[in-house]
Amino acid sequence: MKVFKAYDIRGLYPEQINEDLAFKVATAFAAYTNAKKVVVGYDMRPSSKSLFDSVCRGLTTQGIDVLDIGLCSTPICYFANGSLGVDGSFMITASHNGAGWNGMKICKGNAVALSYKSGLKELQQMILEDTLPEPKEVHGNVIDQSMLQAYSDNLRKYISFTNKPKIVVDYGNAVGVKEIEGLKDLFTIIPLNDTLDGTFPVHEANPLQTDTLKELQSKVVEHQADFGAAFDGDADRCGFIDEKGEIVGMDLMTAIIAQDLIQQTGPQTILYDLRSSKAVPEAIASVGGTAKMTPVGHTVIKERMRAENAAFAGELSGHYYFKENYYSESQALVLILLCNILEKTQKTLSELIQPLRKYHNTGEINLPSKDTIGLFQRLKEAYKDARLTEVDGLTIEYEKWWCNVRASNTESLLRVFVEAHTEDLLKTKRDILLALISGEH
Repeated sequence: MKVFKAYDIRGLYPEQINEDLAFKVATAFAAYTNAKKVVVGYDMRPSSKSLFDSVCRGLTTQGIDVLDIGLCSTPICYFANGSLGVDGSFMITASHNGAGWNGMKICKGNAVALSYKSGLKELQQMILEDTLPEPKEVHGNVIDQSMLQAYSDNLRKYISFTNKPKIVVDYGNAVGVKEIEGLKDLFTIIPLNDTLDGTFPVHEANPLQTDTLKELQSKVVEHQADFGAAFDGDADRCGFIDEKGEIVGMDLMTAIIAQDLIQQTGPQTILYDLRSSKAVPEAIASVGGTAKMTPVGHTVIKERMRAENAAFAGELSGHYYFKENYYSESQALVLILLCNILEKTQKTLSELIQPLRKYHNTGEINLPSKDTIGLFQRLKEAYKDARLTEVDGLTIEYEKWWCNVRASNTESLLRVFVEAHTEDLLKTKRDILLALISGEH
């Protein structure tokens, strides 16, 4: 069952993910958690509503009441889980994956995400071993529970800006539309691709793929907007464009939000994923914060946030996590906080980011999957004079450059990130590393 991933359940519909599997996963979840009340939401993919119905059927036949929050973003689902005090939640989505995919992001109570190491493996085993419980005599009910207004009302308490920022927003034909539906009066929004369409007719809803941002970049300049924002498929990630039409590194946004938070509240622990620029921990430390590096992935970061009592965390991929949202993502809150910062500092986004653009990096390079055990041994030998760490994959560090090589937890890919003090050094070290990975060096 390859659909059980490190952080969620995800695969092609209907050959890997289908209604039968959704029913079984929900039934297994009921047995695993002994839940009484569970939130269920879904995105705009053509198969999502049908999978939602099967999840609801699996839960209700086990006596569980389902709170149907309908079509929503993943951050709204997390908020519903935490704020309603339920025993779990299901979000039917395949995030940024293409139109043929679907899946499930599953949490226990208080929006604690299930990973393969903490729950998904057990669900998988119950299904494979056919040890699912029989239906209960008394079934649960499906209860309508819209959360859009409650989510936006909760976020309004963080607003300090008084102007009406002009923002170009690329929704990617996805549920970012729902993420900020109740907050649109705060901004002057120039929308792109705001018709919900899970076939993604214009481009993949993935701001990490920079070619998807070209229209957004040009529209920001054309409309003289304060900035641009691009949501991914389930709106738990967001990429940003500055007022000049330049792409802002999503890791650098972590530093901007973290610095402002610390300046307001005093010293805080902030987490950043190991692909982030060295400028991120440096910026956090410069204002008295404690920066701690984590592996990649939302489940492990949320777990670390709880353990460290961290106020905020960010990833290179554009996930931004807030203690206030049950240690989960809220991209609408990022928009609000960025607007607060722009008005308070009277600086443009490019001016805020410029001091953080100290180093040069490749961004995340995706390569065909490799035998990582053999590859890492080869890299360790080649770079044996470096500082080597294996928090997530292999990180190789020298004084003036560093890199991380790791296997993706969601796709059959090898992910590579290189950063250096100069552009020339970056190109040299990148080319040598890629040659070593390919076996040509």
